[in-house]
Amino acid sequence: MKRILLFNLIFVFSLLILIACGRPEGRAQMAQKSKKDSSNQIKAKMNDPNKNSERVPVEVMTVSRGDIAKYLLLSSNLETEVMADVYSRIQGIVEKINKEEGQYVQKGEVMLELEAREYELAEEKARVQYEQQKSNFERLKAMFEKNLLSQEEYERAKYAFQSAEIAWNEAKLQLDYTKVRSPINGRVGQRLAKIGKRIQPTDKLFSVVDNSQVIAVVYVPEKNMREVKIGQRAYITSDHFAGEQFDGWVKRLSPVVDPASGTFKVTVGVRNRGARLRPGMFVNVHIVLDTHKDVVLIPKTAIVYENENMYAYVVRDSIAHRIKITPGYEDNEKVEVLKDIEEGEMIIVVGQAGMKDQTPVRVVNVRQNTLALKD
Repeated sequence: MKRILLFNLIFVFSLLILIACGRPEGRAQMAQKSKKDSSNQIKAKMNDPNKNSERVPVEVMTVSRGDIAKYLLLSSNLETEVMADVYSRIQGIVEKINKEEGQYVQKGEVMLELEAREYELAEEKARVQYEQQKSNFERLKAMFEKNLLSQEEYERAKYAFQSAEIAWNEAKLQLDYTKVRSPINGRVGQRLAKIGKRIQPTDKLFSVVDNSQVIAVVYVPEKNMREVKIGQRAYITSDHFAGEQFDGWVKRLSPVVDPASGTFKVTVGVRNRGARLRPGMFVNVHIVLDTHKDVVLIPKTAIVYENENMYAYVVRDSIAHRIKITPGYEDNEKVEVLKDIEEGEMIIVVGQAGMKDQTPVRVVNVRQNTLALKD
């Protein structure tokens, strides 16, 4: 009987507990406890110094060594070193034009022809007179050798024959002048003549330019006079040929300084590969003053400018380290770094804008380095 009573008490007590847990107040207390536990777990993760936070994606380039030059940068328009305007030596009417603008012409090649009938007749007349005088001179010469002719008559016949020969040569030359020829090798820059037009020896007919020999005339500040010498290396760049350089050299130096501008004239010769550079093109002229060889170079795309200082970000152990640049020589593409960055390190070239020091990063691309190419 006692055992049955004890069993009933235990059953009732358990039933009361189950009823209490099933009440709304009980469920709310359990949900609040679960939410509190989750919040504590999140805070624990946020306070964890070793958490795996999201890293900034960047593109990098391997730091290399190469050569870099100090140079004077000046602007100019290209000129041709060899150029000729073509004129006729005689007057006449244009009958035929053989060359047009842009076409190549060799020295001595016929570019234009004049009506030649008048000059052909003059040449034929001079030839007949020459043959008459020649025949007469040979006859009198034979008589002179037999002492049948005086010295004076012989000399007179000789001079008449020589004059006729000269007149014939002049007529042949005038006939040849009806064919206007190019004085140089090159391309036709201008064609001014027109078929049917009567021209005079003062009328310009063509201009011919030799594009293989172009120059750039620049004016260098007086302070650089001692740094520029004949034969010194130079190179030319143009917006029309992005990324290309055309080799050149200092060809001529003027010994006179312009007192108004404080500059002196320097003529730079250009090796015009394939004659692609054209007279009149606007170019940038770089006169090389000095070269540093085998130095650490970084691309200018990697540099962040702040308060007139230059900075770059180097990736070390997946962390971006902000490095202040101590620059040496620089050009349009690269900068010489004197310290704090070494060959082989990874420098950020995309993604560094607005970045802070010690930022965790993730490298998504390694760009090819072309800065090691020698100047």
